[in-house]
Amino acid sequence: MLEIFNPTPPAPPCRVAAPERGSIRVGLVQHRWQPDARALRAELDEGIGRAADRGAAVVFLPELTLSRYPADRRPQGVPADLAEDLEAGPTFAFAAEAARRHGTSVHASLYQRADAGDGLGLNTAILVGPDGSLQATTHKLHIPVTAGYHEDLYFRPGPASDPYPVHSPAPLGGLRLGLPTCWDEWFPEVARSYSLSGADLLAYPTAIGSEPDHPGFDTQPLWQQVIVGHAIANGLFMVAPNRHGDEGTLSFYGSSFICDPYGRILAQAPRDASAVLVADLDLDLRRDWSTLFPFLRTRRPDTYASLTAPVPDTPLGDVAGPVPGTSAPLAPAAQGS
Repeated sequence: MLEIFNPTPPAPPCRVAAPERGSIRVGLVQHRWQPDARALRAELDEGIGRAADRGAAVVFLPELTLSRYPADRRPQGVPADLAEDLEAGPTFAFAAEAARRHGTSVHASLYQRADAGDGLGLNTAILVGPDGSLQATTHKLHIPVTAGYHEDLYFRPGPASDPYPVHSPAPLGGLRLGLPTCWDEWFPEVARSYSLSGADLLAYPTAIGSEPDHPGFDTQPLWQQVIVGHAIANGLFMVAPNRHGDEGTLSFYGSSFICDPYGRILAQAPRDASAVLVADLDLDLRRDWSTLFPFLRTRRPDTYASLTAPVPDTPLGDVAGPVPGTSAPLAPAAQGS
């Protein structure tokens, strides 16, 4: 397992006041799923241990941490037969044991059993404290529906009540973090909502790779750029743990990374190897950047009504509908434009 350690964050480019909050050291493990459950857990535990030995206060793990990614194919039978109990299942048990053994907080992800009569479950991120206690949970809100990622046939979207919880566990010394999952990372509304609620950091447990219908299309640069863009637009640290390796119809491209509110990559894993990343986060960077570029204070929510309009059943939106706030339809593009 590769180890990439960045104990010295880059200098703040625009310090607006004396440091107040200090820094926190975080870790991330990128792994490859394998059918041997003991070997899988051993690889993850090694990564958690290495990060903890480097002083990481919290270690973040990829989406569906202990599971083969199921949604590369349509389900046979009841999808939720693959689900597990939140606290009585293997993922929480693994995370709790690792947290206690290594003396660090551990973030993980699981297919949670949550029976509603539809055969589906929830895709849930958890945070476990160094004492093995459950500190936080957050359900994945946005569910992909495309070839190779048939998650709508497995997962129910998280409820709209308290959709963007910000957690501040005591063991993390005031760090305020959100725990959305994978497909959530493509939506600017998610990062903005967390930023408005005071988050410092978002961790996106992820399972992303090839596109079965377009095998020559590599989405890795786009995936990274959109997350980095959300970091810049919202003054957030981003932690994106992904898996690597081949599973069914998919080849996962790893490339897990940690970035700061200026979009600077603090540590990054390769595409095709297991790795542990450790980096120090200067928590005053959020204050500095958000003071210099006060995006949150200069918003115009009175103009954002279209963002809460019903979702159109077309990939391009309601292109024939009225311009938001008017009764006039959108004008067709001029020829040659």
